[in-house]
Amino acid sequence: MRRRIAVLSGGRSSEHEISVASARSVVAALTERGADVVSIEIGREGTWELTTDTAGTPGTALEPRLPDRPVVAALAEVDVVFPVLHGPFGEDGTVQGLLELAGVPYVGAGVTASALAMDKDLFKSVLRDNEIPVTRNITLRAGEEAANRFGYPVFVKPARLGSSVGISKAHDAAELAAAVALAFQHDEKVLVEEFVEGIEVEVGVLGNRDPVASVPGEIVVSHNEWYDYEAKYDEGEMELVIPARVSPEQLARAQELAVRAFVATECEGMARVDMFVRSDGEVLVNELNTIPGFTQTSVYAKLFQASGIDYGSLLERLVDLALERHERRRRLKY
Repeated sequence: MRRRIAVLSGGRSSEHEISVASARSVVAALTERGADVVSIEIGREGTWELTTDTAGTPGTALEPRLPDRPVVAALAEVDVVFPVLHGPFGEDGTVQGLLELAGVPYVGAGVTASALAMDKDLFKSVLRDNEIPVTRNITLRAGEEAANRFGYPVFVKPARLGSSVGISKAHDAAELAAAVALAFQHDEKVLVEEFVEGIEVEVGVLGNRDPVASVPGEIVVSHNEWYDYEAKYDEGEMELVIPARVSPEQLARAQELAVRAFVATECEGMARVDMFVRSDGEVLVNELNTIPGFTQTSVYAKLFQASGIDYGSLLERLVDLALERHERRRRLKY
């Protein structure tokens, strides 16, 4: 049966353009595999807009806030929604809650897991409670002064933002104060995080109740000091080495911890787990992204390509998982 899929992109966060680029790849691949796809873009100011083709050509402009009738009608007619939204107002449980209220199946983590993974402070608390090793941090709230017990350098980041926006690497007290002030421009909660000497490794996870981990990949930054926004999205600034150049035991440990983090945070569908393999061999989880970048050349897609699941098959698997989860939860009594 030909499936009707709405791909939701854009959003109000600073990652808007990245989301739109990912969504175009998703729309093209799903269309190529025979799906009936409608593309819906949320503007930076909150407008919901139907686009008229797979290239994202603007179509019907709608009012801000809740979707207007054309979008509601489109959502009512689809089998599943594929949110390709990054950061606040999309990856943090807000859109997922709207779709839950509407009773529409959707790809990816639910409300709780989405909100939890977006909040790096709460995410680490849950992992620590499940005895999953994480990078150490201090959490600052609005009005609190900069603090650091880890020595230098340290990383400073907004607790609930993505794609390295508002993140700084501080090498001394003056840089720490400036970094904390910058991070507080983006969030009311800020993390001061220890610097981990080691190899940055990322693992894709796919599944609902029986998740599987991809082959781990190693992030190698070409020019920048660390894996910042430019390194993530500017061509030639990052190399992904698959498999990561660590021992077989560390590869297996990274996969184990990725799946454990996925399960502990009650994720479903997909996630990319970012971690470090320290110079002493220990593997630490750093973050979990419930909606990773989704072009064919994004890390998540490349990791599963190397694991034997091509881009189109990966998208179809995610749609299947969304429908399975929706059908399973429909049987619950509320």
